[in-house]
Amino acid sequence: MEKYSTKWIKVSEVAPQVVLMQLARKPVNAFSTDFWLQYQQVFDALIEDGADVRALVLSSEFPKVFTAGLDLADANNLGADAADDTRDAARASLAMRKVLLKFQHAIGSPERAPFPVIAAVHGHCIGLGLDMIGVCDIRYAASNTTFAIKEVDIGLAPDIGSLAFLPKITGNHSLIRELTYTARNFSAAEAEKVGLVSRVVEGGRDEVVKSAIELAKFIASKSPVAVSGSKHLITHARDHTVAENLAYTGAWNAAALMTSDILENLRATKIKQKPKFGPLKVPSRL
Repeated sequence: MEKYSTKWIKVSEVAPQVVLMQLARKPVNAFSTDFWLQYQQVFDALIEDGADVRALVLSSEFPKVFTAGLDLADANNLGADAADDTRDAARASLAMRKVLLKFQHAIGSPERAPFPVIAAVHGHCIGLGLDMIGVCDIRYAASNTTFAIKEVDIGLAPDIGSLAFLPKITGNHSLIRELTYTARNFSAAEAEKVGLVSRVVEGGRDEVVKSAIELAKFIASKSPVAVSGSKHLITHARDHTVAENLAYTGAWNAAALMTSDILENLRATKIKQKPKFGPLKVPSRL
């Protein structure tokens, strides 16, 4: 798995089919354009190669910070086209929109992955950090985590995902508006109370990463067809009506129920052994 690592992202297999992906841009994992492009590159490569990943844990290499958010020193690069005074306002805006959509697509990479992505958050998780974890399947936080939706303090509305995901995740529009408008810090305990994270782990980076890896290992022991299909259908349910999701699930499972993983589960249960499932991607015979 190390071959998927980049300059600022470390990728390793910490257990069979379980990957740890660590953000590692000193000093505080501030996101420059190159950093978020690398982030997408890692996910795209894992997906395109059909790497046998059953669960991925996303964390930081640095004990005191998950991410400080956008690299403000690099932020001017995002607006370079918009600042081009040879363009009129409409054309400059279209250029800026193109950049923002590309940024959103990169940070949204975990949702496109066929495997679950577990965010193991600790230390400071600021601004873009909320965008990143909002798109992950599961969120664990160390008790020392401090969160903040910080964009208002630098003069803009969050635009990479927080406002799309957080109201749906928490179901508390009042609180999300408060946190967004004030940019105030909030704790792991408050994040758990509103459902932003599903578990608070006492301690810091090491403790939360350990807990997330244990969860990932347990998920990895399940049928990858079942887990991947469940991820896809849960996401579909979030964005569609109940009736639409039931109809879609019927079509999806009409094919998915033909998996050999069901027979493998029955076989293993009968002889009291752990089932052995093949990877999602079947090697090509061509």
